[in-house]
Amino acid sequence: MNYSERIKKIQKKLRRKKIDAILITQPHNRRYLSGYSASDHDIGESSGALLIPARRKPILLTDFRFQILAQQETKGMEILLYPRGILPLLKKLLPDLDITSLAFESHYTLHSVAKTLKRMCRKLSISLHPTSDIVEKMRQVKDKKEIEIIRRSVLLNEKVFKKIHKTIYPGHTEIDIALALETTMRRRGAEGPSFETIVATGARSALPHAVAGSVKIIKNKALMIDMGLILDGYCSDMTRTFVVGSASKKYLKIHRLVRKAQLAAIKKIRAGVSAASVDKTARDIIVNGGYGKHFGHALGHGVGLAVHESPRLAMRNRKILKAGMVVTVEPGIYLPDWGGVRLENMVVVRENDCEVLNRDTTWLDI
Repeated sequence: MNYSERIKKIQKKLRRKKIDAILITQPHNRRYLSGYSASDHDIGESSGALLIPARRKPILLTDFRFQILAQQETKGMEILLYPRGILPLLKKLLPDLDITSLAFESHYTLHSVAKTLKRMCRKLSISLHPTSDIVEKMRQVKDKKEIEIIRRSVLLNEKVFKKIHKTIYPGHTEIDIALALETTMRRRGAEGPSFETIVATGARSALPHAVAGSVKIIKNKALMIDMGLILDGYCSDMTRTFVVGSASKKYLKIHRLVRKAQLAAIKKIRAGVSAASVDKTARDIIVNGGYGKHFGHALGHGVGLAVHESPRLAMRNRKILKAGMVVTVEPGIYLPDWGGVRLENMVVVRENDCEVLNRDTTWLDI
């Protein structure tokens, strides 16, 4: 990845806004700009922050636990350790760097931390500037190397599904399948799942975000598997719904309607169209099929270092799609007490169309 070019873009924005530096604390943004892959256990426990001055090389602030990893993964930046936390180090560092204005990620920073940062900056005569989505906007459009990694992530995800699909039988539990999928991901080189694997059988497949449990797979009923993995930092996301046994006429009707909506949306996607228009294309088909009120979520979302990122393919999102964006296309129909069908593929937006990254359509076209 060309991290130096990404840093230069941030620095150019800082100079244009006449801000001396920005503090990056959101983990995906930190990795996007530096290559530093350490994750935070939660928003209150950080593995580091990236300080980017407008006119000098960036500094990665971390602690002893991550020193070796930071040295291995970053280039062209200074690494400083904080024995007593980030803020005490910043208190000394900012004046030494002659920083009189500092931006921070207000959409990610805890309120309590922001209050302490504000008090510290006031004492140091440093103006504090809350910002949001500066790096996220850059992350929306993927470069060729990012797309290639995402493509490999998608294809590995498919291979894992195909391997485990062969082992599924009635009486197998949802959690058995979820654990098998996640174990196979890791054994085949993934960092881990990109989200908690969803496995839902029968009527439970009407729960879009069902948590896999001890429920046994029901013969001749819908089985929904929503899974994704992280490969070299980048996520994949895929949903397959199928029947273990014989599918009913009702199931086939709903599955084919969902697939029709998905294909129509994929055909609509290209640079220059709005996210809302793509959602509408799929939603109209489901509405006209008589199931409009049973499709209650957005059509899709961006995928990259995070499994859910901008842009969202949603009714109210007027954002115009750009070449290089990677999004999911996942229409669904969910009927209480019966079950649901969701089909999800990932695509890359191109100038005149889109590229479907998934290759296996076995469980889509029935």
